[in-house]
Amino acid sequence: MKSHTLKQNKDFRRLYYRGKTKASSCLVTYIMKNRLGETRIGITSGKKVGNAVRRNRSRRLIRAAFSCCEDRLNGSYDIVFVARTRTADAKMQQVREQMEEQLAKLGAID
Repeated sequence: MKSHTLKQNKDFRRLYYRGKTKASSCLVTYIMKNRLGETRIGITSGKKVGNAVRRNRSRRLIRAAFSCCEDRLNGSYDIVFVARTRTADAKMQQVREQMEEQLAKLGAID
């Protein structure tokens, strides 16, 4: 199932305030069920992560990690992943493991 992207600020804010959350050293995940029948994801990386190169690398890593586990989602969700400072230095495998662990704890994957 192909996921779509979250683009509107109100969707991000709704997840920050009302979504369930889990955090680890490389990644913070906000998640909330939706009734759209499709999964939507948003990826953010603030200035704390580093310069533009590091922020873009962080987002690419998160996107690649999510593509590995998106077919295991059980339902349709709105998900926001927030990159942390250590994300840009991490390997994709490490980010994927943390992402899968967080999604499992939040009940999105089995």
